[in-house]
Amino acid sequence: MKRNVERSVRIVEIKKGSSLPKLKYHYVSNGYYDVSIIRNPASWVTKLTLKHFEKPFVKVFEEKFFEEHVEEPRVFAVEKGVKRVGWLELGYERWNNRMRVWEFSVAEAFRRKGIGTLLMRHAVKVAKERGARMLVLETQSCNVPAVNFYLKFGFELIGFDVAAYSNEDIERKEVRLEFGLKL
Repeated sequence: MKRNVERSVRIVEIKKGSSLPKLKYHYVSNGYYDVSIIRNPASWVTKLTLKHFEKPFVKVFEEKFFEEHVEEPRVFAVEKGVKRVGWLELGYERWNNRMRVWEFSVAEAFRRKGIGTLLMRHAVKVAKERGARMLVLETQSCNVPAVNFYLKFGFELIGFDVAAYSNEDIERKEVRLEFGLKL
């Protein structure tokens, strides 16, 4: 399907106020990036080391579109026939001229078939049209499949937050990782 994905699907923009489902995320990861931070008198050393879970880590959660904190939100869906198989929400951050990917999801049955690449190319196109200098997004240190996808696409690690989700993010192996793609 990868070669024909662009001919077999279309990307449509969804306007605010439209009836939208909650976005249901589900992923499985066999590994995580262990974050260690060592402070010396003259320096800080940070290290992210790929490690493996004893058993696969499964994450399930929901998100909504057009949340109030998203500046200039734009939502897109990938349609295959009458079915929506992928989602993308972008928001333009005026203060630093960056476009942020707020939501990015491909239905499980359509993963690794080119839908995610098509959506990310669309995100880059929209960001460039808006004049953004960079496309940024977040994922978790335990979502190795997503990290691998973003790295393959050309994103680089631009930062992390060891207390974004809880005070025990490092121990829970779920550290917020920020990735960026210069445009």
